[in-house]
Amino acid sequence: MKYRFQFRRYRLPFRAAVRTAHGVWAEREGVMVRLEDEKGATGLGEAAVMPWFGTETADAAEAACREIGEWVDEARLESVPVGLRCLRNAIGAARGEFHLREETKGTEQGGTGVKAKNLFLGVAALLPAGRGVLEAIGPKAEAGFRVFKWKVGVGDVADELSMLDDVCAALPSGAQLRLDANGAWDRRKAERWMERCAERPVEFVEQPVAADARGAVDLLLGLAGDFPTPIALDESLVSDGDAERWIGAGWPGIYVVKPSLFGDVTGVLEKLRKAKAQVVFSSALETAVGARAALRLAFGWGGEARALGFGVWPLFADARFDGPYVAPFLRIEDVERIDVEAVWNALS
Repeated sequence: MKYRFQFRRYRLPFRAAVRTAHGVWAEREGVMVRLEDEKGATGLGEAAVMPWFGTETADAAEAACREIGEWVDEARLESVPVGLRCLRNAIGAARGEFHLREETKGTEQGGTGVKAKNLFLGVAALLPAGRGVLEAIGPKAEAGFRVFKWKVGVGDVADELSMLDDVCAALPSGAQLRLDANGAWDRRKAERWMERCAERPVEFVEQPVAADARGAVDLLLGLAGDFPTPIALDESLVSDGDAERWIGAGWPGIYVVKPSLFGDVTGVLEKLRKAKAQVVFSSALETAVGARAALRLAFGWGGEARALGFGVWPLFADARFDGPYVAPFLRIEDVERIDVEAVWNALS
C-alpha cells in the first residue's frame, strides 16, 4: 500500500505551567504525522516527545520526517530508526487507523470504532504541586472524583510531608491518593515518605527515586519489599525493553504505562499481559491525537481496570488540542468522538 506522508511540528503553550520534580513545563512540543492512502482515507499519529524521559527530541523527530519523503510504502515507514520511539509510535498509530477500519468494516462502529474490553474507565484527577493542592481537592471531589494524583518532590520534603495528613483529610470518604515523586527523592527521603504513607489512603507511590540513580533497580525493589504501600514505575518504564527487564527482575508493584512513549507499544503491553502485571495507563500530556491512540489501548486492556492517569484536561491554552472533557469516568464513546482531523487542521 502507498501512502502520502505529511507532518507538522507543533509547540503549544499549556493553560497553566505544570510543575514536577523535573522542573516547570510551560509548553508541549512534538510532531504530528498524517498518512493518506490512494483512496483518500487518512490516519493520524503524534510523536509526543519527552526528552527528559529518554525519548528523542522534537528536532530529531522532525528531521527524520523530512527524510521519509512524501509518497511511501509500508517498508519505508517501518525503516524509521528504533531510537526514534515516539515517531515510530506516531506512525504506528496512523497506520493502525487503516487496519482498524478493515477490522470493523460493516460493524455498528461504522468501520471507525475500536474493539474495547472496557466500555468505561475511572479517571484520576490531577492535583497541583504545593499548597494549591488543598484548594483543588474540593471542586474535584464535588465533581465526583474518587482517585486523586498529587505531584510531590517539588518542594522541601518536610513541608510536603507536613501537608500529607491535610491532603488525606480533605479527600472524600473512600477516596484514594496517588503520590507522584518523578524520581525526586534519595533513599532516606523515600523511606520517610513510605513510612508516612502506611495506614493512609495512598493507592501507590509513583517513582520515588530516579530511574538513573546509582543502584536504582535494587533500591526500588528494596523499597517495594520493605513497605506496605505499593510502588509504581514511571520513569523506569520508558523504552521498549524496560518492561521485560523489570518483569525479569520480579517487580512486585505497578507499571505506569504512557503508551505514547513506546516505539512498539503493543509488544510492550503483550509482555505485561503475559506477566499478569498491574498496569496504570497514563497521559504524556499529549494532544487529543496522541490521547486517542493511547486511550484506545487502555480500553482494550484486559487486566485490572485501574483509574486512568488522564485527568489532565483542560490542558492547552488553545482548547482545540485538548482530549475529552475530564470527568470521574471516561467512556469509549468519548474517545471515539475525538476529531483528529480537526486537530491537524488547527495546526495549519
